[in-house]
Amino acid sequence: MTVRPATPADGPALRAIQRAAIAEPVEDLLELALGDGGPRCLVADDGTPVGYALALADGDTCYVAELAVAPDHRREGHGTALLAALADGPESELRLSVRADDDGARAFYRACGFEVVGRTDRFESEGLVLAREA
Repeated sequence: MTVRPATPADGPALRAIQRAAIAEPVEDLLELALGDGGPRCLVADDGTPVGYALALADGDTCYVAELAVAPDHRREGHGTALLAALADGPESELRLSVRADDDGARAFYRACGFEVVGRTDRFESEGLVLAREA
């Protein structure tokens, strides 16, 4: 498995992963990331794309807007590899938001070193803001 920058050719596969994995995606962010000058988009690839991460940088903080792995490729290290690649960027902190009722996502991010640092109203239900040092 490799982690690499996304290309426009990855679009159909990444959109399918997004539909299968994210209940409330950030509208149009994936399309912007596949164009020029948009958010950072990394792909977990094991011959075909199996996951991706979308991130926006603001000063010393890398905001992970979306992290998605195809359901049939979860628990294989792809999400962890994508976060590690983002952590190799120039920012000193990773931040993201997650639905408070998504126990699986919260457990995954806790295992990756994230801690709750606040709350957000980004989701229809309660949301949490998580952060960790990069």
